[in-house]
Amino acid sequence: MGHRAVVVGGGIGGLAAAVGLRRIGWEVTVVERAPVLADAGAGISLHANGMRALDALGVGAPVREAARPQYTGGTRTPGGRLLARMDGAALERELGTPIVGIPRTALHRALRQALPSTALVTGQEVRSVEDDPDHDTVRLPLGDTVLHADLVVAADGVGSRLRGALFPRHPGPVYSGSTVVRAITEGPVDPGSDFELTWGEGAEFGHIAFADGRAEWHAVLTAPPGVRHRDTLAAMRRRFGRWHDPIPRLLDATRPEAVLHHDINELATPLPRFAVGRVVLLGDAAHAMTPNLGQGACQALEDAAVLAAALAAAPDVAAALARYDVERRPRSQAVARAARQAGRLGQQLSHPLAVALRNTAMRLAPSGATLRAVLRHADWQPPAIG
Repeated sequence: MGHRAVVVGGGIGGLAAAVGLRRIGWEVTVVERAPVLADAGAGISLHANGMRALDALGVGAPVREAARPQYTGGTRTPGGRLLARMDGAALERELGTPIVGIPRTALHRALRQALPSTALVTGQEVRSVEDDPDHDTVRLPLGDTVLHADLVVAADGVGSRLRGALFPRHPGPVYSGSTVVRAITEGPVDPGSDFELTWGEGAEFGHIAFADGRAEWHAVLTAPPGVRHRDTLAAMRRRFGRWHDPIPRLLDATRPEAVLHHDINELATPLPRFAVGRVVLLGDAAHAMTPNLGQGACQALEDAAVLAAALAAAPDVAAALARYDVERRPRSQAVARAARQAGRLGQQLSHPLAVALRNTAMRLAPSGATLRAVLRHADWQPPAIG
């Protein structure tokens, strides 16, 4: 009799986990509470570790076809002065693949296409799981039905209900101090580089160029939680309209209804473990982090690849989850700490003197410092799956 898993959450991490489990012969059902998989979100950069995880899962090729390599760009001041250059070609030489930019919808689509449509259940919510000793499985109440599984993958995001049930004394996600506004331009626009960040006082503006000519932009701002604007795009024009080109052009190329605004929450208190019984946590449910290193999705993809490899190699589910915890918890929590620190040194700095000192240090940094900073987290190899 084959193994059966239920993945709770149809985001990047959940879909990737389902792809990995099917790759090793498991029967998988993905349960997503949204009635329609709308693929919310703007764009994403995938570093070498994320691409290597996708290759291990067997979906690297279609993602590369939909993505645009990031060879040019860097970090600037609001006036346009270059602080650090990104050498995408050097990264490719070191790692075998450049960073790539891709719309989230395209990444979701590539992952979904690796699954049968019958594996996806939408409009249903898993609120709890319980042991079923009679069947040596886990029971998941789902509306008027009950699912039985040998494994439950909790990939239900930063606000994970399952994590709260498994760790009732954990404080859960907290506001990071930053909020993010993002969108994809309506049509093609030439931003002049593949990827760029601009650091101001308490604010960051960045863009990612896509293969179809459009571009994603994001603005991260230090602000109290819950602050919203009647016209968010107009507010961004007021805040960033005098920053260097192409920032005003990117804003002008955006429809107001395309703009998304979310507060950034993180798991500042690390979880003591990533698995409890037959339930394993993955992605933001396990280690939600700030976006300052561009590693959130990459870490979720790593989770999926390691989980599949552990289940394929271990003698039973308990041993596999113990291996997964040992491999994933220290690394992902270290990356989360590094992302938090990067935010404090970058976008969250607001005092003019501190910003000036930071900028001077970046300009005087030795050649290759940016490359080494990326390699510190991106140079990861997935285990063999199956």
